[in-house]
Amino acid sequence: MAVDGTYETVVKSPMGDQKATLTVKSDGNSWTGTQAGAMGTAEITDGTVDGNTIKWSMNITVPMPMTLTNEATIDGDTITGTVTAGAFGSFPLTGTRVG
Repeated sequence: MAVDGTYETVVKSPMGDQKATLTVKSDGNSWTGTQAGAMGTAEITDGTVDGNTIKWSMNITVPMPMTLTNEATIDGDTITGTVTAGAFGSFPLTGTRVG
């Protein structure tokens, strides 16, 4: 599908730019993959696809345990969206398809 690929992403967080590699492999209205960065690697198991919009959540432990909810739109080789970190608010996510 059009959303499949590997993306180099950056989230503008209060802790500075958080760079990660997001891998998306869709299967109908769902997708699986990984998000790997300096804070570790997370398996994506609950990804959904709606047209060119993907959604997923991740449980992280660094810098503290929390669940991040994510939504992004893919337009060609560009991905833009938001990451919501509970009470800490939402932060912009941007990136480019590299594979």
